[in-house]
Amino acid sequence: MGQVATVTSKSMVTIPSRIRRKYGLRQGSKVEFVEVEEGLFLVPLKSLRELRGAAKQKSDLLVSAVRELEKEHREEAKR
Repeated sequence: MGQVATVTSKSMVTIPSRIRRKYGLRQGSKVEFVEVEEGLFLVPLKSLRELRGAAKQKSDLLVSAVRELEKEHREEAKR
């Protein structure tokens, strides 16, 4: 089940500790807010150092993801 956090008067949200530990979030970590029809996703962003060598292990997945993004961009450009 999900965890609940409260937005403060300064528009800040504290990410619950269980979630921070699970995804390795610490001071200085970057996250991206991704809007979808259903709501928001909070996506942890990895540094270049953390990504080093990732392409070797998951090259098929990366290639398919890039192709999917290219297809989406072409469809959006047509609109």
